[in-house]
Amino acid sequence: MDTNVPLGNERGGRVETVAYDNNIVRMFAIASLVFGIVGFLVGIIVAIKLYLPGFLGGIDFLSYGRLRPLHTNAVIFAFAGNAIFLGVYYSLQRLCKTRMFSDTLSKIHFWGWQLIIVSAAITLPLGITTSKEYAELEWPIDLAITLVWVVFGWNMIGTILRRKERHMYVAIWFYLATFLTVALLHVVNSLSLPVHLLKSYSMYAGVQDALVQWWYGHNAVAFFLTTPFLGIMYYFIPKAAERPVFSYRLSIIHFWALIFLYIWAGPHHLLYTALPDWAQSLGVVFSFMLIAPSWGGMVNGLLTLRGAWDKVRTDPVLKFMVVGVTAYGMSTFEGPMMSLKNINALTHYTDYIIAHVHLGALLWNGGLTFAMLYYIFPRIYRTKLYSISMANWHFWLMTLGVLIYVIPLYWGGITQSLMWKQFLPDGTLQYPNFLETVTQLIPMYVMRSIGGTLYLLGACVGIWNLYKTARSGKLLANEEVQVVNRMAEKSHEPKEGWHRLLEGTPVRFSLLIFVAVLIGGVVEFVPTALVESNVPTIASVKPYTPLELEGRDIYVREGCYTCHSQMIRPFRSETERYGEYSKVGEFIYDRPFQWGSKRTGPDLHRIGGKYPNAWHWKHMNEPRSTSPGSIMPSYGWMYTVDLDVSHTEGKILTMQKLGVPYPDGFAATAVADLQAQAATIAEELGNAGIKNVDPKKEIVAMIAYLQRLGTDVKKMPPTASGN
Repeated sequence: MDTNVPLGNERGGRVETVAYDNNIVRMFAIASLVFGIVGFLVGIIVAIKLYLPGFLGGIDFLSYGRLRPLHTNAVIFAFAGNAIFLGVYYSLQRLCKTRMFSDTLSKIHFWGWQLIIVSAAITLPLGITTSKEYAELEWPIDLAITLVWVVFGWNMIGTILRRKERHMYVAIWFYLATFLTVALLHVVNSLSLPVHLLKSYSMYAGVQDALVQWWYGHNAVAFFLTTPFLGIMYYFIPKAAERPVFSYRLSIIHFWALIFLYIWAGPHHLLYTALPDWAQSLGVVFSFMLIAPSWGGMVNGLLTLRGAWDKVRTDPVLKFMVVGVTAYGMSTFEGPMMSLKNINALTHYTDYIIAHVHLGALLWNGGLTFAMLYYIFPRIYRTKLYSISMANWHFWLMTLGVLIYVIPLYWGGITQSLMWKQFLPDGTLQYPNFLETVTQLIPMYVMRSIGGTLYLLGACVGIWNLYKTARSGKLLANEEVQVVNRMAEKSHEPKEGWHRLLEGTPVRFSLLIFVAVLIGGVVEFVPTALVESNVPTIASVKPYTPLELEGRDIYVREGCYTCHSQMIRPFRSETERYGEYSKVGEFIYDRPFQWGSKRTGPDLHRIGGKYPNAWHWKHMNEPRSTSPGSIMPSYGWMYTVDLDVSHTEGKILTMQKLGVPYPDGFAATAVADLQAQAATIAEELGNAGIKNVDPKKEIVAMIAYLQRLGTDVKKMPPTASGN
């Protein structure tokens, strides 16, 4: 058994009075609940749009491609993010036996974070996005995130430094790892060169951008959606069960192994792509090793409940905790399995990934969040939970909703992949039309939206229960407690182990954390992302024309990457369906990269020249006119909105600063070049029978970009490999 637990031990030391700040806890709790409902609701709208593409009409800011990143940001950074701060602010004060370092910093942190969320809610539906998954927000908001994150860390570390306990409890280890690693990830991945206030281009291009993005993307899951919630688990399970953590030694192994291994795993999102094989292999090896520490944490959490299972049956806090920790174990088994190349070849780009992500997000993060709320509200309002029965209803609506959500998508994902890969005896694809694989999944998409609706209904029941709990009591904004200051006393242990000594030195502890996560990042990041000569080039690959560049920016704005990939893997099924596999040198001017992570529609890397301009014109306006049964939404606004060329010159200049070899002085003639190419496309559309085409409209630029995709390799000499 472990004696390093958040249960208190009042022998020796000087007794002092401390007032815990419960008001900031309440503020983050309310924000988490409000934004959670918003995020869940947008998620249901997005799910419905997958089988009813005309749902809510053809309004640009309500289109699937713009709402999908709004949903992910709302759930990750608004719901889960506020929940993290709720858990940290509540537990850290009690673990350190002191008030937060600064009430002012606490308020700046809270209001700064909410302003960032509101900024995201405004900009993403307007199409102001970088398109980098989980990092879509543009550079001014990125700067604000950095400043607010520093405020959070300043407040947290200041609290730790003036703690009244000699040793930092295990939850604090995970909080420190979260702060330090997320800061590193965010700053490195967000490096960009602004064009203007609402537009920037990534400092990285192509394969470099892909590596940096998924080094960030995977570890945003690891160090934003995992490590802080593990800290929450280590605090709240012992508290709710009134039992010590099962194993102190296991918590040490769990912590250090997890933070060291996790940072290496990002490349498993890029298997069979143009990423160098050595980086892919590192990602596979370290991802597979993650099973051990991840399951060590799950076991430590669940075995803490030994002897308390009767309480689990009656206490809603522990019910939510048990299901959440179990989902963590399932997700952290699935992840390493899907990082194996043979399994990745089956699941990547399919709805299986969506099921995997939501199992973790909705049960692990959601389950622990609601467990915290059910634990905290009665205590800070000095009352009892309003209704145990309602909490149980919430629990079952949540659990059944997730099962109804994920099981059809697991089934659908495997079905999807097998249909993509199925060949007839004569060697031809059995389902050459990608749309045939889409229509088979519509019943699964319907079940997905039903499961999500049940989850939302459960959350509403939970919010009502918490509201009634708050109304039945009164907030104890400043909770005065008597604590024992142990910082001046000598340890009661005759001989402390090395880790116990380390727990008494927060600065040294933090430096070791930073070194542990930096090692993997540097080894994977530097050779490909910072050494330009390690990225092969292809002589026939040229920069985008101004019109194509503007069309690409529209493609990014509309979130086309959320349904389409631009990465043909070297599988027979993919080269037969799409064309020649993608090569690393083809992406050297792509800022940001557009390899995608999910195929709801076909890969587009070789779409250029496959269809005439008139086909694209009709398809973008009414997809079912060219592809009966398509679930793609219409983009009618592109036909009425003029292309904004006021920043075209600035975009070319920015690209030149980033190393794109446009000729000297080209920026000054870029708009004229754009207009000439647009006039040519409009003329071709007129010749195809489409009357009164205005070359100034956005659709013309979009067509120019789509017709460029994948065509450069057609100009390669037969002997050139491009790798």
